[in-house]
Amino acid sequence: MVLRWLNQRGIVAIPKSVRKKRMAENFAIFDFVLDHEDIPAIATLDQKASSFFDHRDPEKVKWLGTRKL
Repeated sequence: MVLRWLNQRGIVAIPKSVRKKRMAENFAIFDFVLDHEDIPAIATLDQKASSFFDHRDPEKVKWLGTRKL
């Protein structure tokens, strides 16, 4: 549902999976449409916090840019 939510809002998402079942689920976002009440309702689920790091923090973004792959 999140992939559909992103897609419907014009946001490109690149999901990653190695499991065939999950890949099929990721492609199944085009056989339904979220209604106009769903879009803002899903947006309220965002807690504005990352479980990993704050990607809105300029210092963290700068630090990430210096990391070598």
